[in-house]
Amino acid sequence: MANTMAEARCPASCGELIQGWIGGGEKLVSCPIDWFSTVEVSEGMKLSGERPRMRQMLERVVAYYGYSTALANSLNITLESTIPVGKGLASSTADIAATAVATARHLGEMLDESTLAGLCVQLEPTDSTIFRKPTLFDHIQAQVQISFQPTPMVEILLLESNTTLLTEDYHRYQREPVLIRNARLLDNAWQTLQHSCQQQDARMLGQAATMSAKACQQLLVKPMFSQLLALIEELDLYGLNVAHSGSVVGLMLDTRKHDVEKILWLIKDLEIDRHYPQQHLVKMIEGGVR
Repeated sequence: MANTMAEARCPASCGELIQGWIGGGEKLVSCPIDWFSTVEVSEGMKLSGERPRMRQMLERVVAYYGYSTALANSLNITLESTIPVGKGLASSTADIAATAVATARHLGEMLDESTLAGLCVQLEPTDSTIFRKPTLFDHIQAQVQISFQPTPMVEILLLESNTTLLTEDYHRYQREPVLIRNARLLDNAWQTLQHSCQQQDARMLGQAATMSAKACQQLLVKPMFSQLLALIEELDLYGLNVAHSGSVVGLMLDTRKHDVEKILWLIKDLEIDRHYPQQHLVKMIEGGVR
């Protein structure tokens, strides 16, 4: 046992930069932001109110390293999170990924990203926030993990709706025909996303995200979508990104170039805030469990 107490934290995601049918299956690239789930694993009595999947992850990591169930039962988990649940902000991935890494650290082990991805998808569809580099990820089976150059780091005015949707409910939809119909658009978004990283071009990043958001609108309708696109056009923002299996949307911008107060005023004036009553200014950051 290396540490009596070990900690790890994983970022949230403002939906996805892109998600859809790419290279013969559904894949995504998450959009990590500066909100976190922080998990502490220590010796002691199991606390009431633990999230069941976090406990399951702890047990799996303990078993993965060949330790006994008795050891798993002697550990407790505490969670501190700033991530709203059920909105498409990758709260669940952040919780279980941070639990996995904190558990491994407690055992004195190093958990690499690929192993972490495999453990996470055994429990649920997983966001690519678990990778340090931007990664095109097969979020169901973790068989595809294509990392690429860092994205331009933009700021996002995150619009939070009161609607919640659990990812597993989204995954019950018959999505495939719509996804396949939009495959060409998504392939274009994926190519554009890679170019935006090679050239560090925030505008191109926004274009890629907007393409994917438009494709997603055929599956999971976001209220005021056309008004949001018009707002981006009018204020010359970088683009719109959405939670493809949740309710949040993000206006991609740069506070040095774009007037956030004006954007917020317009959101009220156009009554967009009736559907998205909470607005948060967040920053894109590097992914990965810290």
